[in-house]
Amino acid sequence: MELNEFRHELCEWLDDHADALGAGVPFANQVADRLSRQREVQRRLFDADWMRFGWPARAGGLDGSVLCRAVLGEELTSRGIVHTTTWSMHEVLGPAVIEYADPQLVADAFPRLLRGEETWCQGFSEPDAGSDLGSLRTTAVPTANGDGWVINGEKLWTSFAHHAGRCVVLARTGTPESGSKGITAFLVDMDTPGVEVRPLATMAGVDEFCSTSFVDVVVPNDRLVGGVGDGWKTAGFILACERGPIFWQRASSLARHLSLLLPHATDPRSHALLGEAYQSLWAFRARSLSTLHGMSDGSLPGPEASIDKILIAAAEQTVFELAKELLAGDMELGDSPHDEMWRSEWAYSRAATIYGGTSEIQKDIVSWQLLGLPRKP
Repeated sequence: MELNEFRHELCEWLDDHADALGAGVPFANQVADRLSRQREVQRRLFDADWMRFGWPARAGGLDGSVLCRAVLGEELTSRGIVHTTTWSMHEVLGPAVIEYADPQLVADAFPRLLRGEETWCQGFSEPDAGSDLGSLRTTAVPTANGDGWVINGEKLWTSFAHHAGRCVVLARTGTPESGSKGITAFLVDMDTPGVEVRPLATMAGVDEFCSTSFVDVVVPNDRLVGGVGDGWKTAGFILACERGPIFWQRASSLARHLSLLLPHATDPRSHALLGEAYQSLWAFRARSLSTLHGMSDGSLPGPEASIDKILIAAAEQTVFELAKELLAGDMELGDSPHDEMWRSEWAYSRAATIYGGTSEIQKDIVSWQLLGLPRKP
């Protein structure tokens, strides 16, 4: 289906099913409620085939361009049907599992992820290994009979782990000194004996993050995502894919928030702030559109996608700083669902320059790999 035709027919379908999908209904603050609503949305979208466009047929999709997935996320977030943080996880992990995991595992598991029957989470960061994945300490050693691996360690900031059925876990299969070359990725069932999840509340009171421990967790060989020692490549693939449809739908969500602020901009100062937020957001959208078209042509985002990350973080914080200015008092102290939404989103925006690679690291990548500036000794 041609992209404009896809968007037109999708929009007609979304308009016809707006009430059933909960369009415009305020999001609950807790993850369980958001996911419950999203599962129903995904089920309806999958059964009507919309969730399947842009994914390969071998994974239960209908083939087509990655741009179809970007358009779907854009239309859903712009209507307030899904929350962008929970919606993003199939885009974070799905492409890498499809690319590197056992084909039978992909055929069995991925359609359930698309339909909302499963939620997956990402086990990368650790208490002593956040942005520096090369120093992670979680280990995986072969079982005695060689038919699997035994994982031990702890992961931190594993978003939605307490609701997830599977987790893509990075573990060290090489020596402690092997750095990035001794890491392997596994797709671990979260109900495996030895997996323990402890939720962590954010500063906004949202139970999104978790601490997840693995104690003698046995994982069969067919759960590798890539080859032994290829975890760094798998992780790089995942991080590259994060710069695609996920960023585009986040920008759409920010545009929706910006439109909600328009009636509150009633004086010259607020007009100037509104213009700054608009400029920041649309500068990112122009950059993101180029990235999406590159992905549609078969190219994964490279170092230049660090620019996308810097721009989306700046846009997000600018939009919600504008909200803090225009909704002063109500946003901090109000107790309505509307006030709670703005307060929660503002608090979450504070992390935009940290998660997914800090802005400082992204600027280093730009300076070293794109501008050719010398690295610090």
